[in-house]
Amino acid sequence: MACGGSGSVDSDDMLPVDSKYAEGKEIYSRTCVACHMKDGKGLEGVFPPLAKSDYLLADPKRALKQVVQGSDEVMVVNGVEYDQVMPPQDVTDEEAVAVVNYILNAWGNDGGEVTMEDLKKIQN
Repeated sequence: MACGGSGSVDSDDMLPVDSKYAEGKEIYSRTCVACHMKDGKGLEGVFPPLAKSDYLLADPKRALKQVVQGSDEVMVVNGVEYDQVMPPQDVTDEEAVAVVNYILNAWGNDGGEVTMEDLKKIQN
C-alpha cells in the first residue's frame, strides 16, 4: 500500500480511502476520468494509460506541466504511440499538484510526489 497505515482500501486504485490522495482522486474523477478511465488504463492508441505508465513515471514533473499547460507532443507510452492533443486542465495550482500526486500513487504506481515548488519552476 502506497501510504501504509490502516483504513479500508478502494480496489479501483489500491489506495486507502482515507489517504492523503483523496483530494487528487476527487479531481481525477471530475477532470481526467473521461479520457484516462476510472482504472487509469486509458484507451489504447487514443488516450494513454496512467496506470503503470513508463512515460509518466519517467518524468513526473513533465506530467505536472502537461496538466497545467496541456500537450500536443507525440508520446510513446508502454510501447504505444499517442498523438492526441491534451488541453490544459481547468484546475488550480493546488489541484494540479494533488491530482498528479494521486496519479503517481494510484493503480500500483510508485512514482513519488510533485510539489508546489516543482510547479512554480515550470511556470517560470
